[in-house]
Amino acid sequence: MEIFHQQFFYTYFYMSDTHLHLEEHLQSSDLLTDIVIGMSDGLTVPFALAAGLSGAVNSTSIIIIAGIAEIAAGSIAMGLGGYLAGKTEQDHYSSELKKEYWEIDNKRDVEIEEVKLVFEQWGLSKEVQTKATEEIIKDKDRWVDFMMKHELGLEKPDSMRARKSAFNIGVSYIVGGLVPLSPYFFIHDSLNALQVSAIITLICLYVFGFFKSKITGVNAWWGGLKVMLIGAAAAGAAFGIAKLIEGK
Repeated sequence: MEIFHQQFFYTYFYMSDTHLHLEEHLQSSDLLTDIVIGMSDGLTVPFALAAGLSGAVNSTSIIIIAGIAEIAAGSIAMGLGGYLAGKTEQDHYSSELKKEYWEIDNKRDVEIEEVKLVFEQWGLSKEVQTKATEEIIKDKDRWVDFMMKHELGLEKPDSMRARKSAFNIGVSYIVGGLVPLSPYFFIHDSLNALQVSAIITLICLYVFGFFKSKITGVNAWWGGLKVMLIGAAAAGAAFGIAKLIEGK
């Protein structure tokens, strides 16, 4: 029995270390996700706005003011969206955690069977299932933690996740948004500035799409081209509509 205890706790804590290792990857993944969300919109939306305004006015100062206002509003809106998403994840985890504690107190037999079911799915023998379950249910907190991870598939979210997400997305949006807007600070003719902006932004969109696709395992060349074409289509549509309205 003592040997079993040692083997079981070694396995369990090894798995816990593995979850910690996975958590580090998840946090890195969260950061990349935030940057992708903020940067993709930051490059595309101000680019389309600048293109649309370039088709309607010849004053770069107006385009700069409107662009900065859009970047400020967009970064706040996107950051708030990231914050709410992170907060929702935390609230969901807390709700399930309370529910799990309640079920252990009020539906103990059912929860014990659910622990055994997890071990059964792992392919453990009946004897080992019983012994492992007995060890798990000795400590309520460990029991709940086990059920959260292995029954519900939930990892405890970073308590700072919502704030980090808001900051990461907001800053990424600002950085992305300044790229298409930057030529207008140095070129006074709006159409000439748009040409330079289009070249710089489309290159950045392609590079951004390339590396994003490479990370996610999608064909990188096609991924970069797709992101670039989406940005070009948005800017082209905005410019065309502005010219159409101006013509009327």
